[in-house]
Amino acid sequence: MIQKYFFYALNILVKRYFEVRKLTRYKKRKIMGIVKFCALILIPLGAAFVGGKASEIRQAAEKLNNISLGKGGEKIVDIAAQPEYHKSSEKDMKDILSGEDILSEGYGVQEEKSDEKSGIKLESPLEMVSENAGDKPYPTQWYENGDVIRTTYGYYSGTSFFDLDKCGQVNNKTYWSNDDLYNESLCLPNFTISNTDEPQVLIYHTHTTESFEPYVREHYDTSFNYRSTDETKNVVMIGDAIQAELEAKGIGVIHARTIHDYPSYNGSYDRSRETIIPILEEYPSIKVALDIHRDAISGDGFIYQPYVEINGREAAQIMIISGCDDGTLGMPEYIKNFHFACSLQQQIEGDFAGLTRPILFDYRHYNQDLTTGSLLIEVGSHGNTLEQVQYSGQLIGQSLAQLLLSLRE
Repeated sequence: MIQKYFFYALNILVKRYFEVRKLTRYKKRKIMGIVKFCALILIPLGAAFVGGKASEIRQAAEKLNNISLGKGGEKIVDIAAQPEYHKSSEKDMKDILSGEDILSEGYGVQEEKSDEKSGIKLESPLEMVSENAGDKPYPTQWYENGDVIRTTYGYYSGTSFFDLDKCGQVNNKTYWSNDDLYNESLCLPNFTISNTDEPQVLIYHTHTTESFEPYVREHYDTSFNYRSTDETKNVVMIGDAIQAELEAKGIGVIHARTIHDYPSYNGSYDRSRETIIPILEEYPSIKVALDIHRDAISGDGFIYQPYVEINGREAAQIMIISGCDDGTLGMPEYIKNFHFACSLQQQIEGDFAGLTRPILFDYRHYNQDLTTGSLLIEVGSHGNTLEQVQYSGQLIGQSLAQLLLSLRE
């Protein structure tokens, strides 16, 4: 009972402190984690000394090792019935503009600790439980009546493909010659970043509800359309993974979590544009705007799962899309986005060989007229698993952080 009221009061005090001090999500979690850790130890110890109860000390120690891992692989899995699944970490609830866009707020981060191979330690997305799953929650039962084809895309050949200088490829679907476009690919991004607490990266999702397979299996559920309003099970979760890695390197992020494709899919890009323009106006410090999606590679009765093993874990292969203007799309500076795309592609592929598919350079708009660092990234396909795409998000975040830090003024 003492702990309950103490933590209640503690949360109020810390939140009031955060309202006065504008801190990043990383700093907030650090402060809150240290305070809660100390309280978790000191309160039971004090109770033990006062009441002479040695069991209190043991209970405090046990709470330090309370992470449980869910299991999957059954032909039918009832996720909601498994008691070990627990809610993701508490939100700070600081609204930006409409209240749906959270500045420096992640979802499901357990510890701000990292190592060279895996990055930030994140909670498994299959274990996360959303506080509000929305009108289209993620299924709790899975049936297996279609085929999952696991594959790894390798080197591409053909007249539309060319190699970048260091590594990676481009799929050129435009009037540009490969030689001329290769020369453009040698240019550095047309922006720099500053040593500032202001946000410099915007992550958003035009098709916010795009979702994935729950775990690796041979067959999939044909009744699921791979869309969910549960942000722990859709592409928002990938954005959180990218954000966590960027903020761990001191790069400020705004992650717009607004749903743009539900209940209506048509008009999604218009709605995402309405979301991001006010953010860019409010924060002119933002240089990079990433629209995070997933692909949909499938056929009649089967879906593809493009993956690659990196550092002993499976990651979903990714594809960067950089739009080209044929004179009708209103993107006069589109080639500057391409410069950024080529730098990012080479950084990611150099860091994590096999993770990327060739950059798609095509006549696409995708709101890429709003910054010179605007790209769309397809993270896996609907046949990839939640953990595969989350891991890919971490890898993207690590490479993007390295690239941006190399562009620091």
